[in-house]
Amino acid sequence: MSSQVSWWVFGMMSVVLILNLEFSVVEGGASEETKIHIVYLGEREHNDPELVTASHLRMLESLLGSQKDANEFMVHSYRHGFSGFAAHLTDSQAKKISEHPDVVQVTPNTFYKPQTTRAFEYLGLSQSSPKGLLHDANMGEDVIIGILDSGVWPESPSFSDKGLGPIPKRWKGTCVDGAKFDSKKHCNKKLIGARYYMDSLFKNNRTDSGIADTEYMSAREVFAHGSHVASTAAGAFVPDVSDNGLGVGTARGGAPKARIAMYKVCWQTQDGSCASADILKAMDDAIADGVDVISISLGSAIPISREIDISNVFSYGAFHAVSKGITVLMAGGNFGPDAYSVQNIAPWIITVAATSLDRWYPKPLTLGNNVTLLARTPSVDPELQAELIYVDSSKEMTSEAAGKIVLGFTTAENGESATDFLNKQMEVQAAGVILAGRRSDKMIVSEGLINLNIDYQQGTTILNYIKSTNKPTITVSPSIALTGPLVATKVAEFSGRGPNSVSPYVLKPDIAAPGVSIVAACTPEKINYENGYTAMSGTSMAAPAVAGVVALLKAVHPDWSPAMLKSAIITTASSTDPYGEPIYSEGLSRKLADPFDFGGGLVNPEKAANPGLVYDADVQDYIRFLCASSYDEMSITKISKQTVKCPSPRPSMLDLNLPSITIPFLKEDVTLTRTVTNVGPVNSVYKLIVQPPMGVKISVTPQTLVFNSGVKKLSYQVTVSTTHKANSIYFFGSLTWTDGTHNVVIPLSIRTQMVKYFDQ
Repeated sequence: MSSQVSWWVFGMMSVVLILNLEFSVVEGGASEETKIHIVYLGEREHNDPELVTASHLRMLESLLGSQKDANEFMVHSYRHGFSGFAAHLTDSQAKKISEHPDVVQVTPNTFYKPQTTRAFEYLGLSQSSPKGLLHDANMGEDVIIGILDSGVWPESPSFSDKGLGPIPKRWKGTCVDGAKFDSKKHCNKKLIGARYYMDSLFKNNRTDSGIADTEYMSAREVFAHGSHVASTAAGAFVPDVSDNGLGVGTARGGAPKARIAMYKVCWQTQDGSCASADILKAMDDAIADGVDVISISLGSAIPISREIDISNVFSYGAFHAVSKGITVLMAGGNFGPDAYSVQNIAPWIITVAATSLDRWYPKPLTLGNNVTLLARTPSVDPELQAELIYVDSSKEMTSEAAGKIVLGFTTAENGESATDFLNKQMEVQAAGVILAGRRSDKMIVSEGLINLNIDYQQGTTILNYIKSTNKPTITVSPSIALTGPLVATKVAEFSGRGPNSVSPYVLKPDIAAPGVSIVAACTPEKINYENGYTAMSGTSMAAPAVAGVVALLKAVHPDWSPAMLKSAIITTASSTDPYGEPIYSEGLSRKLADPFDFGGGLVNPEKAANPGLVYDADVQDYIRFLCASSYDEMSITKISKQTVKCPSPRPSMLDLNLPSITIPFLKEDVTLTRTVTNVGPVNSVYKLIVQPPMGVKISVTPQTLVFNSGVKKLSYQVTVSTTHKANSIYFFGSLTWTDGTHNVVIPLSIRTQMVKYFDQ
């Protein structure tokens, strides 16, 4: 048996175990004479699934004595990814069949209750725990989350108000009637607000909006994006949910009892328009309506507009929301992994990066020589057996690919894009495409064509097999689910990366959360979404996950400011996954993730509820930051509605009280100040731990912080110097205050620049 096949047998045994572990054991009923047992046979002996099932029935018939009993007692035949079956057997029958030479293992069936589709269990927010943040916050019941997106599908079970109490009295919003949206019918104690905004899409004659005929002129959506985002933030518990059979479990939001207000600002147009004027109006309404949290999973290109430029409506609107105590979270954008690609970068916004989960749905590819590889795919397709052919993408298209699975390589040299290659194979009616390329290459959805993604090493393995035989074949099995610590957590390659393109002294992104293959609600009218739930990927999915966490924190700490909430999630975030393994960053080459990939790290909800110390900031702090950023006083006065007189000399941008320190142009020694507020035990003593960036010296005064009933806030000074003698890249470190229980960590990102020239 080849090493690849040996690995595959081990891998499939692991899959059986992992799939079982997705449920938690419950007590079964009284013992029966027969009970279901799983008979695991390892790899398949036949490519034809019907032949595999026939072999299972023959084995069972030889045990039970008749073909009729074999058919009657068979429960499942595992015949695609591996071989095995489940059947009603007595204990003695199970023992006897376990002695068959083809049987690897016989396991009794066990009853389980469904668990989550994993995103929030992965983050430690377990419904089954009698203690913890989810319990203490009552699942966020009285917190209101405003969602600016493409609308909502109100009939989704995720928006059921079962078990919810009265709508909070402070809510001043409304549900607006519209096409197929009846406010009395479709709004409830969960979906408490629904508005839609489209006026700025109309042309001057007010008749041509460019909106597709299939759109609903109401808060109801056709995109599926808005429902997905809303249910990720605050969806109710919905059992037995999956994405086309994958990821089966209970769907839920981060704050399952929080209330949702949907502000539809995106419409189905030729370019998917979300008009800035409508967005700003929606933010305005959300502030007036009384939301506690605003989650926005929208963006454009790499930001070049400054924080209070009116063309930057998100930053502008968010400033007003934050000044009124509303926390604003935004997606960091999907333009990664290049540097400076993070979006929504104002310091008063919580900007969220996307990571993978401890779950992966690969497709097994079994070559005719019994070598099995695992491929990425953007689609879920049934088993397919076909001939293999290699097509050199630099040569003319050939009809030989018709009905076959085509292997191709994406290379920079030939200049052909993956999309062009896929289109060519569709023209000749190929059965599918295997694209070998970089792991960071984006997967492309291609309707009607199976699209499989592998790396160059796997590609050369397949190519060598094709060259070794006259009739190469391949079997593409249905996707399998791999979960647990064996699946590494990564910052997604698409997730926007720092540094900040507008204000390099402000670290962005701030925090990371799962945003890859997140199963949540959608519109069932969308093609392939018939069950009303699907998996989506993007920072759009990560931002509402953190919004749900912030809602829980707001429920247990209603007096905390947006900056305190932001500080709590950043200073308690983790640079490792829940299993203690390092988090990697996907890109041209995989590396350990750093603050430009994930800010403070992966959000840790339980620790964020008890951070010990927080870095607070208010409107006056942001005004000083704008003065330091050389904005003119009139502009600052206009946005703040305060008469602003900036001090002379202007303050340092380094002194904004952020839970991070970023120095982009270090040459001479610099000293900056941070202030921390004690939100832990009244009498506390914190000591300093510094991990300086490479080639950088950090000096902190004082090195001990002592809090008591009369001292709740303390400041400290940080002096930074470089030992580099030439321009450097960014190096990273951390500064931690610890009392032995709380570890309050802020990331350090420092670059030496001895000479000003473009070097990155």
